[in-house]
Amino acid sequence: MTAPKDPLVVFLPSGKRGRFAPGTPVLTAARQLGVDLDSVCGGRGICSRCQITPAFGDFPKHGIHVGTEALSGWNAVEERYKSKRGLIDGRRLGCQAQITGDVVIDVPPESQVHRQIVRKAASDRVMKMDPVTRLYVVEVEEPDMHEPTGDFERLARALQAQWGVAGLTAGLPVLARLQPALRKGGWQVSVAVYDDGHGAPVLLDLWPGLHDGGLYGVAVDLGSTTIAAHLCDLASGAVLASGGIMNPQIRFGEDLMSRVSYGMMNPGGDREMTAVVRTALNDLLADLAGQAGIETRLIFEMVLVCNPVMHHLALGIDPLELGQAPFALATSDALRLSTRDLGLTNTGASARLYVLPCIAGHVGADAAAVALAEAPDRSDDLVLVVDVGTNAEILLGNREQVLACSSPTGPAFEGAQISAGQRAAPGAIERVEIDPVTRIPRFRVIGSDLWSDDPAFDAATAASGITGICGSGIIEAVAEMRMAGLLDASGLIGSAEAAGSDRLVPDGRTHSYVLHDARATGGPLISVTQGDIRAIQLAKSALYAGARLLMDEMGVDHVERVVLAGAFGAHISPKHAMVLGMIPDCLLDKVQSAGNAAGTGARMALHSRAARDEIEATVRRITKVETAIAPKFQEHFVNANALPHATDPFAELRRIVTLPDVGFGAGGGGGEGDGGRRRRRRRG
Repeated sequence: MTAPKDPLVVFLPSGKRGRFAPGTPVLTAARQLGVDLDSVCGGRGICSRCQITPAFGDFPKHGIHVGTEALSGWNAVEERYKSKRGLIDGRRLGCQAQITGDVVIDVPPESQVHRQIVRKAASDRVMKMDPVTRLYVVEVEEPDMHEPTGDFERLARALQAQWGVAGLTAGLPVLARLQPALRKGGWQVSVAVYDDGHGAPVLLDLWPGLHDGGLYGVAVDLGSTTIAAHLCDLASGAVLASGGIMNPQIRFGEDLMSRVSYGMMNPGGDREMTAVVRTALNDLLADLAGQAGIETRLIFEMVLVCNPVMHHLALGIDPLELGQAPFALATSDALRLSTRDLGLTNTGASARLYVLPCIAGHVGADAAAVALAEAPDRSDDLVLVVDVGTNAEILLGNREQVLACSSPTGPAFEGAQISAGQRAAPGAIERVEIDPVTRIPRFRVIGSDLWSDDPAFDAATAASGITGICGSGIIEAVAEMRMAGLLDASGLIGSAEAAGSDRLVPDGRTHSYVLHDARATGGPLISVTQGDIRAIQLAKSALYAGARLLMDEMGVDHVERVVLAGAFGAHISPKHAMVLGMIPDCLLDKVQSAGNAAGTGARMALHSRAARDEIEATVRRITKVETAIAPKFQEHFVNANALPHATDPFAELRRIVTLPDVGFGAGGGGGEGDGGRRRRRRRG
């Protein structure tokens, strides 16, 4: 009889997982896995820094069901702490809760020692200002018994006469404050008016006399993994504050289809996911206002871009139909709503929300924002725009035609599903180089500009430590292993004897490459395992296959320019990306980063009525290609598993990089060429 396995514990957002004996405290499991969970009281339930949130229900992604009995019961220490200092409902103390069954644990940002870095800073692009919300100072006639009219009617008449704004409307909250404001201002008021050309202008707010407190808007890029936002001055376009947080929906699934599945398998699951993301948006709005030193009631506009599943969940729409062909959206049009429709209270009471249009069932408003920012439809050369994330959106086109698709790359590029992987945070390895002769690595971590072989490195990283490896780091590590001959074209890691490096160590039936080993001093072992290689191969194959599918539709076998967008795309080395075969072969100087293009597109829509009209027209001209039903997608995916590719020659890459012609068998030995691959096929 097979012995029962110990419970599986999955920590989010890091994605780290492991099996632990029943009765193991959550804090102990976190420490053994290298999960970033704070504690300074020695596990006595005093400091409260180890707060965690267990997630319950079915998690097909992890192959487990989490019941309410997955953790030990609420105990006296937790009850005492909650009664004295308070504890958010659903939270547990990691030092007190013990593992009794399979469980998914969310580590909230405030419980992390090294806070996540959401690297989606605003670009310095100059914005063309054509704001939808404007401030006007208006002189209003006083009431006259002989010509009886309402104060609002005289305000509307004055606004039209003095500024040409006709047909003003107003809601009850603003009307209730109209008369006191007019009289306090001596019949002069400042008014904030929303007029996007779709419907009548709306009075959002008003102030007696001259208002000099500004009008503000927020552009939000709601991703499946991260939420990034920029608080902007609606008059000048200046970015006053930027912020980002991890999407709390990660606890329900690391990728989009996992979240759709969670909603299908857990009654009310879609409402749970809607509630947590709206709470996160509210918190982010408050944080931005605090950074800028403004009141939240002065936020009058919000622009939202997101993929279709996030789009539906943010709006409170069950994404069930997006989980099955024909992947129907509830609506693909741009939406003009009130922020209150989404329960967002950290804005002005009458604040407006604009959601960019979606292109198709799995190509969303974020891809539309990228199209607005990068304008492939106005490019003279054939450009491939890839927004790299958990779900990659890909655009290919020029002035003649633009095609779009999405490809399910998964979270490996962001450090999840990697043995020592983590999100971007201080202490995470983000750059890697391996000497091709000695096969010895050196690396850099987030928070320091020094390489690990610099004498001052240890002192510079003492505060953060070396905690794991993030997405850009694992990309460079795998590519460097390929260039150093430690990894063959099929993705197999060699043995120490076959590849000539004592950093290659046995790992079960395969081998791992040791990047950093601090176990002697109580630190972590950070290595690249065969499982890590496979996760990267699957992710990059999906990305490349999507791009190749668009090239087939366009009838081309090469592209002239590649733009890498997204927070992760901004930190990818073009050479390493091409060594892995993430993107089609082209001149390296034709590969550029666009940073957070979706966020840039959101800011463009925030500041310009013309930009909104432009993108609404543009998406109707973009041709959607559905990867899920395309016959050649699987063929492209399989060929793209090789590093860099099984059939595409990558001639431009090979002009500047020499890739060793090595082949390793399943045991890490083997001869040259593709001998290892031939043996594996015979076993199948």
